[in-house]
Amino acid sequence: MSTLTPTALTALAARLQSLQPKSDVVLAPYTTFRIGGPADLFCEPSSTNELASAVLAARELEVPYFVLGLGANILVGDRGFRGLVIRNVTSHERWSDDGKLWVESGAVMRNLIAESVRRGWSGLEHFVGIPSTVGGAIWQNLHFLSPAPERERTVFIAEVFDSCEILSAEGTRETVDSDYVHFGYDDTVFHHRADIVLAVNFALTKADSNAMYRVMQENLSWRGARHPWLEINPSAGSIFKKIEGVGAGRLIDQCGMKGFRVGDAQISHIHANIVINLGHATARDVRELIATAQRQVEEKFGHKLEPEIGFVGEF
Repeated sequence: MSTLTPTALTALAARLQSLQPKSDVVLAPYTTFRIGGPADLFCEPSSTNELASAVLAARELEVPYFVLGLGANILVGDRGFRGLVIRNVTSHERWSDDGKLWVESGAVMRNLIAESVRRGWSGLEHFVGIPSTVGGAIWQNLHFLSPAPERERTVFIAEVFDSCEILSAEGTRETVDSDYVHFGYDDTVFHHRADIVLAVNFALTKADSNAMYRVMQENLSWRGARHPWLEINPSAGSIFKKIEGVGAGRLIDQCGMKGFRVGDAQISHIHANIVINLGHATARDVRELIATAQRQVEEKFGHKLEPEIGFVGEF
């Protein structure tokens, strides 16, 4: 089990000197919720080699670590993270003439989508508007329910996944395929092992850029009408896991909880499975709001709501 001592932190900072690690960096600005206290150590590797080295150093010195992407789908505690936060900003990419794309895991999906559509390669445009890095997209098996009648189905990132390079829990660098990743709904092997995705290979198909732009516009319009805008109302996305055939948001709505708030944390008026930060929400506010929604839904309907977001650090 990882432990933390001042000596280990000092030794780790020295090992990471080339990455210019910083101390006591507040994490709120690095999350879509805009909530979270300071990390003891914070660094931003810009290549797969630097990312792997940072993780290996933390493991060797038994310092707790967390790899951060865009900071979506997580709630960071008000007391921050005791250990090393590695903000993954790796973003190098290589395109081939046959639709194969190699890209580092810290690349932002929004930028990658724009470039793939510009080049006329299809497969990623369905995920426009969803905040994620490439690594986060693989970790979660990113998906989107396409709204157009002629293609109304859930599209998964697994459909364009070819393979990925990982730093395994055992410390080896390996290339693995979809059989290893074991894609599920909001789930992959990376939820259950301490592997780190370093880079991903996608297999895209040639398509008309105008048709892809139309898909993006449709998806953005659909999403914009049903989700609060992050630029105005920071959030972590859906708070609770999907309940097949029922819907967590529908149950919360039927409890009359849209607009219910604790401090500056509020259940969205637009989507009852999303909690928004009205400006000064704390992690404690959000945790209390989550507990209240769970209690109300279980008392009224007998369903147990299970959080989908990750809880990071000390609360």
